[in-house]
Amino acid sequence: MKLILPGKSALACLSMAFVAFTFTSCKKDLDSDALKGPATAQAAQVAAASWQLVWSDEFNGTSVNTSNWNFETGAGGWGNNEQQYYRSQNASVSNGNLVITARRESYGGANYTSARMTTQNKRTFTYGRMEARIRLPLGQGLWPAFWMLGSNISSVGWPRCGEIDIMEHVNTSSSVHGTIHWDANGYAQYGGSTTTSPANYHVYAIEWNSSSIKWFVDGVKYHEANILNNINSTEEFHRPFFFILNLAVGGNWPGQTIDNSKLPASMYVDYVRVYQWR
Repeated sequence: MKLILPGKSALACLSMAFVAFTFTSCKKDLDSDALKGPATAQAAQVAAASWQLVWSDEFNGTSVNTSNWNFETGAGGWGNNEQQYYRSQNASVSNGNLVITARRESYGGANYTSARMTTQNKRTFTYGRMEARIRLPLGQGLWPAFWMLGSNISSVGWPRCGEIDIMEHVNTSSSVHGTIHWDANGYAQYGGSTTTSPANYHVYAIEWNSSSIKWFVDGVKYHEANILNNINSTEEFHRPFFFILNLAVGGNWPGQTIDNSKLPASMYVDYVRVYQWR
């Protein structure tokens, strides 16, 4: 993802810098997750074994908790030529889920609306296991994401602040993607993907420490980046980051053809949790 304004970007729209890496590749609680299916129970067990929960939003209320989340609003493409206007009205909380809904409607000069939420200046973290249980919409032109930006973006800009994409999905693909973006004497990125069934609930997570960032789906690792000793100028990833949840319509990565028959379309977020090492 490339970010010009505070937004995410497409893997496919940029000329990439080749970077060498070393591979090694409350009402709701963890116990209740076992009732939601084997994949979620497995992820919860993995987390409980090594990590201590330090923050979560379980979305158990009737509205978005603005002590945790900001709404970013407006159109203008968000650095990725997205077509929607982000509004707070497109995010709601019901049945224990945050629901972000993209709609075909004219507003503020845009032909679509959706929502984008951040924890900037409210909840920031350096290192840990960050995870969310999410069910994604499928449709040409849809681009849901769960990701993080460096908290110093206002002072240093992007990509020097760093970006960690925990999960991105485009269109009707059977794959999800995990990527990091940063400044290595010029823009650089490094990412991977795994096949999944995004229309079902899955736990998307990273485990991030001073040595590496690892990506997981339902407790299974599919990708790893080496950031030990700031290899390849990755010093961005040793500072605080904040969360972003959004559902874009159109953009450089999914393309500008929108399947309007799939709208309205919703991204369901059961929870967002942060664990740190015991």
